[in-house]
Amino acid sequence: MNKQTAHYHLPGLFEFYELYRMFLPLFREHREYFYDWCDIGSIYGAPPDCIWGGGRVSLEDHDAGEVLALLQEYGISARLTFSNSKLIEEHLSDRKCNELCALFAENTEPENGVIVHSELLLQYLKSHYPQLYLISSTTKVLTDFEALKKETDREDFRYVVPDFRLNKAYEKLNTLTESQKDKVEFLCNECCYFGCKDRKECYEAVSRRNLGEEPDFSCTSPGAEEGYRFSKVMKNPGFISVGDIQKIYLPMGFSNYKIEGRGLGSALVLEFLLYYMTKPEYQLQVREEIYLDNMLDLF
Repeated sequence: MNKQTAHYHLPGLFEFYELYRMFLPLFREHREYFYDWCDIGSIYGAPPDCIWGGGRVSLEDHDAGEVLALLQEYGISARLTFSNSKLIEEHLSDRKCNELCALFAENTEPENGVIVHSELLLQYLKSHYPQLYLISSTTKVLTDFEALKKETDREDFRYVVPDFRLNKAYEKLNTLTESQKDKVEFLCNECCYFGCKDRKECYEAVSRRNLGEEPDFSCTSPGAEEGYRFSKVMKNPGFISVGDIQKIYLPMGFSNYKIEGRGLGSALVLEFLLYYMTKPEYQLQVREEIYLDNMLDLF
């Protein structure tokens, strides 16, 4: 694996189909607009009515067949976000989730994957859809470095997304072996309060909602009522900037970077694509080509 290439894992597989339908041709046809040291490793997401779903959710949706056709055209891996942590045996027979896995398993070039939390679901996927590679979800809230190391040593996972509060543990991260580093996928732009003690409970509440329950949980973190502000996220101690990727993480041997944003609007996700992937002198041009030329399609 080329250690000088950053592989971005982007949000909104189903949620932002229209945005990617416009962005991917630009990325291919005008590669000079974008940094030559990065590419798109995958795009992840899930329809809103999937009980296996977890993490941040969106109400936006798009036809799975069209989604896969688009990514296959551009040679990009598609990932299903099935990170529900509260699944039981009876949930494994869910028709829609199984149909999605069967559809995604048909592609072998590139391979598609599943982001997973539940050990029960992990074993089910290994048994029924071995063609799909697996990613250990950030919803596990791996804040303990030794726990992260153990997770990267598991053969079950091709990638492991640690909690964002390990992002700047440089000395510890640099002790990982090359194969462990290859598996680590950093969450770059998390909005959560760095000192939050309820992050795991928050994800569990999302899992319960996907199962039709009404959990008694509300975020009490400072500034939570403001919603997602990228300008504020940039001040988060766990934020990984584009400069950090170039100057710190790539030289250390880390190649994989996850951008969050499934529950946000396409305008903000485009800002992430501009910031992390687009050369500054071309950012306005890319923004104009997306919005001005395709405004009716995107909104």
